[in-house]
Amino acid sequence: MKQTLSNHPGAVAQHTFAIYSPTDRNRPGFAANLINTLKCGYFHLNQCAKLMTVNTQQPDLSDIHHNDWVKRYLPASWGPYARICRLDRPIGTWLTLLPCIAALIQAANGLPDFWRLFIFCLGALLMRSAGCTINDICDRDFDKHVARTRYRPLTSGQITLKQAYVFLFAQLALAASLLFFINSYSRWLAVLLVPIVFIYPLCKRFTYWPQAVLGVAFNWGMLMAWSDTQNTVPAAAIAMWLGAVMWQIGYDTIYAYADMQDDIKLGLRSTALKFGEKGLIWLSGFYAATSLLWIWAGLDMGMGWGYGVFMAIIVLHFFWQLYTFDINRRDKSFALFRANIWTGIFLIAGALLGSATSI
Repeated sequence: MKQTLSNHPGAVAQHTFAIYSPTDRNRPGFAANLINTLKCGYFHLNQCAKLMTVNTQQPDLSDIHHNDWVKRYLPASWGPYARICRLDRPIGTWLTLLPCIAALIQAANGLPDFWRLFIFCLGALLMRSAGCTINDICDRDFDKHVARTRYRPLTSGQITLKQAYVFLFAQLALAASLLFFINSYSRWLAVLLVPIVFIYPLCKRFTYWPQAVLGVAFNWGMLMAWSDTQNTVPAAAIAMWLGAVMWQIGYDTIYAYADMQDDIKLGLRSTALKFGEKGLIWLSGFYAATSLLWIWAGLDMGMGWGYGVFMAIIVLHFFWQLYTFDINRRDKSFALFRANIWTGIFLIAGALLGSATSI
């Protein structure tokens, strides 16, 4: 039978008194010994209660939520594959897709063709998921030592390395099938993206700038949006893409601060380790560069006043992030990273309203 010991003084006294025999209770000094025993026992119970309270207040930094829709609705054998390609955590897919949609709108100077929009949405989902699988394959020996990644399917043994490779091949094959639905210029750009996707997971081993490589890969679809719509990539489109790369370095550095202690122990590198205590200064610079590049590009494209309204909102959103950012709050870093989905939404809204009010 399970027994629960209360830390109430009366319960402690009752249990302590019961362990002594009648002979012990009649010995001289028994009362004094009992009082001392009760004091020590009550002190240790209080210390344990405090430790339990502190531990339960520590944030769970794992990026796997075990009682989510994957667990409830998908067959058990499908769950690990949904998780390794991050279907349960779509924030990365949205951060890839939203600037790409904004580029499609700007390239079309209005609503893009529905079929093109569908192909690019599917491409963003497939390439981001393939990139996540590649990342987990390369980092499988590191992830088990990192609080955020220790429950990922490959490192926790839910799927084997061979199964991960087979799944990756299927993802890349599906992504390659989309090449038939875009023009030749865009196909060549897509081919150039593939080595970047494979290189990124290795970058943290030899450079402090893996976030820059990720920014190039994540936002590559913005260039392809122009090449497929206009069969050209003008300077303003490149400026929009560079702005998105700067934005990515900024928000992914915030994300990297959450892993900083683990990266130090494992000998890995990131912009968070590069910037250290000067992180706020660097982040301010990247967000300022993003704002300037996007504003200039919008003016060069002839975007109307509506674009300027949402650029002002994005700048205010960046100020809020910088004001809220705290190097020592890992949970806050996660929240700020996720908040950047609003930057992508504002960018789409600006592209739409800017096209509608174009000069």
